[in-house]
Amino acid sequence: MRLAVIPARGGSKRIPRKNVREFCGRPMIAWSIAAARESGCFDRIVVSTEDDEIADVARAAGACVPFRRPADLSDDHTGTVPVVAHAVRWVRQAGFDPGNICCIYATAPFIRPEDLQSGLALLDETGGDFAFSVTSYAFPIQRALRRTAQGRVEMFAPKHARTRSQDLEPAWHDAGQFYWGRAAAWLADTPILSAASVPVILPRHRVQDIDTPEDWERAEWLFRALRETDSATARPC
Repeated sequence: MRLAVIPARGGSKRIPRKNVREFCGRPMIAWSIAAARESGCFDRIVVSTEDDEIADVARAAGACVPFRRPADLSDDHTGTVPVVAHAVRWVRQAGFDPGNICCIYATAPFIRPEDLQSGLALLDETGGDFAFSVTSYAFPIQRALRRTAQGRVEMFAPKHARTRSQDLEPAWHDAGQFYWGRAAAWLADTPILSAASVPVILPRHRVQDIDTPEDWERAEWLFRALRETDSATARPC
């Protein structure tokens, strides 16, 4: 059994009700649910929440909400792995045997079904514990600057002050969209960011953190532009 788990708690502080706020015509979480459904990867799509409104929106979008997330897993400090592990244990107790589980973030409207398919294929092909979305940094991190207490600047890595950008090793960061993992890895609290994981590389233009109102506005601009581009590409000549 392949399981999607979408964590979606109701206590977002910086953007209140972020998971169910309308984003380009749909509740935010509905985009993640739609991508999961369209991917064909999952036998069951479960939303883990403690919030009644989120549960109702998730069901309307086609997901299951078979339990309420416990309060001790719904605060500001709970990580992703314990939330997914709780869902896996619940599903097992309900009589199912999930093998590969994908955590999909509720605030990932740029996720595409083919990205989820690629992640599953990589997990199976490589034998890794996890396969998750990453993208490259737009600028070389080796040339990063810090602001000093005196209001000046200094390099984090002065040895690269004269190194050409094209000679520096590319760096990657978590794209914050999805995390395929094996049930045993989730239940063992295995770190996702480790040598046992493989990257699913996404282009930078399809990655956007949405943590502030400014992020939200930028994400909607980008999302609409991508949809326009996709529609234009799909039109016959």
